[in-house]
Amino acid sequence: MRALAQNGLTFTRDPFDRERYQELQRLAAELLAGELKIPPERAEALWSGEEGYATPKVDVRGGVFSGDRVLLVRERADGKWTLPGGWVDVNDSPAAAVEREIREESGYEARAVKLAALIDRRRHPHPPSVHHIYKLMFVCELTGGQATTSSETDAVGFFPVAALPALSTGRVLAPQIVRLYEHHRHRDLPAEFD
Repeated sequence: MRALAQNGLTFTRDPFDRERYQELQRLAAELLAGELKIPPERAEALWSGEEGYATPKVDVRGGVFSGDRVLLVRERADGKWTLPGGWVDVNDSPAAAVEREIREESGYEARAVKLAALIDRRRHPHPPSVHHIYKLMFVCELTGGQATTSSETDAVGFFPVAALPALSTGRVLAPQIVRLYEHHRHRDLPAEFD
C-alpha cells in the first residue's frame, strides 16, 4: 500500500490525486503503527527519504570460508551473528559493495568470486520487514586484513558451517549459509534465484 502511494505521488499531476496518495501513505503508517504498537510518526519515519518510484532495496552478503568455517560478524544492533554485508550504495557495483562491507564490518579484505544466489527476502522465512529486499549472496576469497570490529559490529570470527551461533535472521538464515558453502565447494553450481 505504501509503495502504491509512493508511486502515485511520483507520477500524478492532479492535486486531488496527490491528496489521496498522501492519505494512503498516512493510512499505511497507521496500520503499521498499530501492528508494531508504535506511534504513527515513528512508522512513517521508517520510510523517510523514500521518494520516486518504489523499488526493492538491494542487500549484499559475502561468504568467506576457511576450510569448513565461515566468517561471521556480530551485529551491535541485535547481538547476533551474520555474514558481513549491507545495502548497496548508489554507483557501487554489487561485487564492490560486498567487498567494502566485508572490509568495513570485519577488517578482512576479500574479493568477490561468484554470485551464488539472488534471493527475494519475502520468499524465505526471514522476519517481516517494511521494505522489499533482494539479497545477493556472494562467495568471496580472503585476500588479507585482520579481524577488526566496527561501529556496526562488536565481534568477528570464523565458525564451523555445521555449528553456527545464533544468527541475525533478518540478515541471513542458516540454510542460506549452508547453501553458500556448497557454492564455495562446488564453483560450477549455477547461481540460484527466486
